[in-house]
Amino acid sequence: MIQRIQSVTMFFAVLSAVFLFLTSQDVVILESVPVMFIACIVLVLLGLLSIFSFKNRKRQILLNNISMVINALLIGLLGYWLLSLSGGISFPEKGIEPVFPLLAIVFLLMSNLYIRRDERLVKSVDRLR
Repeated sequence: MIQRIQSVTMFFAVLSAVFLFLTSQDVVILESVPVMFIACIVLVLLGLLSIFSFKNRKRQILLNNISMVINALLIGLLGYWLLSLSGGISFPEKGIEPVFPLLAIVFLLMSNLYIRRDERLVKSVDRLR
């Protein structure tokens, strides 16, 4: 059941992680560790695993919650990076990177809402049997 609405919103969350990877090539938080690269790869893998585990709704919710925590940490890291750049936060060429994890959190929240709605529907049908 990949065509469900929660799968579409999870796909948009994965797409926002891909866009974050594409736009954050110049983000250097730690010199020796590619934090953004690792986080984006983990988010894409978690999102795809969550999309294709549509038979196990509890696992989907758990993977989405883990992705939301990683995205929240990324927002904090990107905020720190923006404030540590020369020119402060008002420099006109920076500021798009924290938007993508925020969009991913919104899409994952919507996805969890629809997954819980499906879970309630399945439980109500099981009660009628």
